[in-house]
Amino acid sequence: MKSWLIPVQKLQPSDRIAMYALLTNHFQGVTWEGFQADLERKNWVLLLREEITNTLKGFSTLMLRQTNFAGERISVVYSGDTIVDPSAWSSTTLPRTWIAAVNFLRQYYGNNKLYWLLICSGFRTYRFLPTFWQEFYPRYDVATPADVASLITNLAQEYYGDSYQETTGLVRFPNPQILREGLIEIPTGRQTNPHIKFFEEINSGYRLGDELVCLTEICYDNLTNAGQRMWQSESLLEFVQDRGVRVWGCRGVGEERIFYLWRVARYFQVTRHN
Repeated sequence: MKSWLIPVQKLQPSDRIAMYALLTNHFQGVTWEGFQADLERKNWVLLLREEITNTLKGFSTLMLRQTNFAGERISVVYSGDTIVDPSAWSSTTLPRTWIAAVNFLRQYYGNNKLYWLLICSGFRTYRFLPTFWQEFYPRYDVATPADVASLITNLAQEYYGDSYQETTGLVRFPNPQILREGLIEIPTGRQTNPHIKFFEEINSGYRLGDELVCLTEICYDNLTNAGQRMWQSESLLEFVQDRGVRVWGCRGVGEERIFYLWRVARYFQVTRHN
């Protein structure tokens, strides 16, 4: 599959329509107005398209921003709508290009710690954490440390407002999006997995669209072996500034990567002053 990292304001109307169609195919309760409102709160979109037909197979929306916590400047990635069509579940394109995209973008935000705040209404989304990250919260085998719990609460209240419930660690939207039948069920036998069992217990309302708030630090040392393979693998990620101006980014060092990062920095400098 091909992948593009696009600023939200650079999305074409056809992109938005295709994203909305893919989302409604897999979730109940999606409205065009709600989709647009959530999209406008993000600043980046990762699009995954089938190589030959160019059909949209998945996307993930992101908000990357800086904030202060306990006297420290930190960067945070907030995940928004994310979906991959079941026909592409066997592909590693989403985790590989998501990690590559965040790695490229973080270099503009300085060397401060980078956290990922993720909300999960389905066990497959929660499974991303133990698959790719060593330390994340909440989890079944370790209590969430007090400072991490405080950070989760601070970030969740800041972004989700009254929809976040500190006592449960859940986000309950007034009009939730609920995975459709065939996608929301936990397959027989999977409940024995301790991570999935924990998710089902702590977020018993996932069938109603309740979202479990999770946090992990994005850094190489926090990756599992699988995560490190994604981090190190070559990933051609197309950064789209305009439909006529595209820059290819890939892992590794050298002039190509330096040129890519210079173009990203120039994009930010221009858009910040517009």
